[in-house]
Amino acid sequence: MSIFLLKRLLTLIATLLGASIVVFAVLEVLPGDAAQMLMGPDAEPEAVAAMVQQLGLDQPALTRYWQWIAGLLHGNMGDSYVYGSPVAELVWERLAVTVPLAIMAMCITAVLAIAAGVFAAANHKRWGDVGLMGLAQIGIAIPNFWFAILLILLFSVKLQWFSAGGFPGWSEEAGGGFWPALQALLLPAIALAVVQAAILARITRSAVLEVLREDFVRTARAKGLSRGAALWRHVLRNAMIPVVTVMGLQFANLLAGTIVVENVFYLPGLGRLIFQSISNRDVIVVRNCVLLLAAMVVVVNFVVDVLYAAIDPRIKAGDI
Repeated sequence: MSIFLLKRLLTLIATLLGASIVVFAVLEVLPGDAAQMLMGPDAEPEAVAAMVQQLGLDQPALTRYWQWIAGLLHGNMGDSYVYGSPVAELVWERLAVTVPLAIMAMCITAVLAIAAGVFAAANHKRWGDVGLMGLAQIGIAIPNFWFAILLILLFSVKLQWFSAGGFPGWSEEAGGGFWPALQALLLPAIALAVVQAAILARITRSAVLEVLREDFVRTARAKGLSRGAALWRHVLRNAMIPVVTVMGLQFANLLAGTIVVENVFYLPGLGRLIFQSISNRDVIVVRNCVLLLAAMVVVVNFVVDVLYAAIDPRIKAGDI
């Protein structure tokens, strides 16, 4: 088991190093000048040159890359060109919105998808199966932003049950609180979860149907175990390996793919920060945020690999 974890950890580190190189190189070749953006289009060339020197943009790219990596290893992300505050503070404030939003969306996805997938598999080729898979197909075809707009029109404009956008904050001192913040994230979480739940439901159904055909399921039924007990106690666990794989990828996508939904609901999350920073050519914020999202994706995949070993003993035996 230790060798298995060590291999996955080395892969994680190598992936992060490669991601940092790609992120830095891509932002280096993009058009635009942060100093010119800060000084304005009518600024004197001497003032722009002074700003370039102040930001350290006159140094070689390799030097700036190593300075960036060294800063990250010491917990220093640098200061934003536009906001003038540490990038770490900006990111931490926005993660307080993005991470709970992704977790809520993933919880909704898992509950809906697993329940629907198991029910469809248990009613294979019946109306329940056909109906749920038809709804899942529609869900896959619906864009997140379009469904988000429909939710706003129905629950915010017509029924007026939820706010159309904004985030009150988690602190009661700032006029928010736990329940108001949770309520503000509910519609965006549902908008993000619809497509993911539709995909996961179809995968869950296929995995459960495949396990239902195994010999041990027939043996369990022959020993007197009811269909429901065999389904939930034996079949679902053995069907969870492909489901967990997809759930890990989906959670990573939810963390990295909230930009559009956060802009629709005017949520001050990490996606909206990236969008604003790209517009302002705040390269240092974009660089750190994109690498952070990449790190989250890699860490989630690492956790999924560890869960493989917990779910399937054959993986442990094969890697020890």
